[in-house]
Amino acid sequence: MIVVFAISVFFSPSEIPLKVLNTAMAQQKPIPPYAKFGTLAMEKTHEKYPNAKIIDYLHIGRLTGRQTSTEKFKLWLKANSKEFGVFVNIEFNNETGKVIKITFKETPK
Repeated sequence: MIVVFAISVFFSPSEIPLKVLNTAMAQQKPIPPYAKFGTLAMEKTHEKYPNAKIIDYLHIGRLTGRQTSTEKFKLWLKANSKEFGVFVNIEFNNETGKVIKITFKETPK
């Protein structure tokens, strides 16, 4: 929105190129509901593998239960010359959002 504001200060509305407005609006994406858990998955993975660099991130999906749900992620790590994947599952309480359990499982693929 700052881009649109800055442009509107220097141009009248009829002078603002439509492409500029569309680009500024397209860049504003809603924050997905799993974002806070994705950040947590990366933080906890970095704690567990402090010498590895996270080079890729994938949100696999959410398993929804009655009282708890689980956000599932796959992170790809590189440590020295070794690359490997880590599945991270974050189980949380549906009402409070409080994290109950975080599990990690390494995979070569």
